[in-house]
Amino acid sequence: MPLTDIDAQRLGDSVADKLGNRNLIINGAMNVAQRGTSSTSAGFGTVDRFRTEVTSGTVTSSQESLTTGSPYDEGFRNFYRLTNSTASSDNAAGERAIRHMIEAQNLANSGWNYASSSSYVTLSFWVRASVSQEYYVYLRTRDGTSQRYAISIGTLTADTWTKITKTIPGNSNLTFNDDNGLGLELFFNAFQGTDSTDSGVSLNAWAAYASSTKLPDMTTTWSTTTNATFDITGVQLEVGNTATPFEHRSFDDELARCERYCQVFEYTGQYHLICQGIIETGATIENLFTLRRTMRAFPSCTLSNIADFRLNDFRGNDEDADAFIGISRGSLSTVNLKFRKPTSNMDIGRGGYVNAATSSGATMTFSAEL
Repeated sequence: MPLTDIDAQRLGDSVADKLGNRNLIINGAMNVAQRGTSSTSAGFGTVDRFRTEVTSGTVTSSQESLTTGSPYDEGFRNFYRLTNSTASSDNAAGERAIRHMIEAQNLANSGWNYASSSSYVTLSFWVRASVSQEYYVYLRTRDGTSQRYAISIGTLTADTWTKITKTIPGNSNLTFNDDNGLGLELFFNAFQGTDSTDSGVSLNAWAAYASSTKLPDMTTTWSTTTNATFDITGVQLEVGNTATPFEHRSFDDELARCERYCQVFEYTGQYHLICQGIIETGATIENLFTLRRTMRAFPSCTLSNIADFRLNDFRGNDEDADAFIGISRGSLSTVNLKFRKPTSNMDIGRGGYVNAATSSGATMTFSAEL
């Protein structure tokens, strides 16, 4: 019997319900990079929601482009790259990895019965390295007693993209609180030193986390090769024991998810009105600033090019800001920004405003990262 239009619509809705919003990873296609496309610092510097972990030497992280072949043919246009800018001889304490962090409530409400060994999540991703050796990934839970799950992704063929799929069972020792704290971390390791590895580490099994037994012992070739590269893209973590096709989201959708953790405001050109407020003393002004969307937690704020922000009153007095004092109070969607002038020719209690007057570009970065 042929399907009616209503039946077909219902079937389509059912498929969409099962396939939509299934990826627990944010920005797994590496398309959003609010902070920039290259950084030589550890931490969040390039691709949103992914950070570089490095304890010795210099590693450059970057957002790179795909132009042909796989995984380009599967719809990926960007990837995250670690470049081993300086070879490391500190093989004991060294770490060079890409880290992703997931809120606890996203796991608690995912539908994964994580306390049961017969309930699963599946991790899939594309990986490439310029050095042929065995590489590892490990997961770490943060609530309750921290647990670790180590995975070998095998020996990679140099300069060749490989699709990795691993199914991970639950365990009675796992805990995920229903809150906005850190629940699960994923580490994609180009190198891990012997201070935190052990030949007795069991793969594909949950165990209590210890800083000395994160992974089995790793080959040092990547870390001792200058300009060695390690690339990932298409990272997906989903409930179930089967890897489904990657959930490609629109750029706007992915950006909105990233902005729960980081929002970057860029000002180039002349006279961008930033915010309005009250002159608290003769030299400071406090202004209410509305964020694009609600953040995970009350954010911190850093500014570039402080002199490009100008303080003004409504009597014609204006001057370059002398300092950004910080966020004095606010909520998860609005904050009060406090600036200081080098002089004190503004009347306390009068209204005032801040604008950006720059040709080179000034930024305000709000962060509520895990």
